[in-house]
Amino acid sequence: MESIDFMRLQGKFFACVCIAACAVIANGVAGQDPPAPASKPKAPPPAGDAQTRITIEVTGGEKSIPVENASVYVKFIEERSLRKDKKLEMNVKTSRDGIAHVPNAPMGRVLVQVVAEGWKTYGHWMDITDPKQTIKVHLERPPKWY
Repeated sequence: MESIDFMRLQGKFFACVCIAACAVIANGVAGQDPPAPASKPKAPPPAGDAQTRITIEVTGGEKSIPVENASVYVKFIEERSLRKDKKLEMNVKTSRDGIAHVPNAPMGRVLVQVVAEGWKTYGHWMDITDPKQTIKVHLERPPKWY
């Protein structure tokens, strides 16, 4: 009889310890969350910083016809001083006129890649020096497979 009462007491003690441990852990986790900062409205960019916008004109073939619905990828590396450099990519499509606009493009060295169905893929590193720069890309047809 005494061993059964001891087992019940031991089970109740274990349950109380578990509940107390959960309460301590929950209190510790809640204490680690910093208070939510008041949301600050983003300030507009200064007037001295001009918005960069690259215009890419894609033509193809011997007649230099505009290539519509081509995927234009602009890849660049955001350099960081303390952490590993961050690789970023933007993707836009060309219009019926074969023109794609890349807003907020970075100044400096970028990789421009153009992929269109029925055309050879184009890719070159370019230096962006002007905030309103226009890049002309000419695509060629792939060779015939026999």
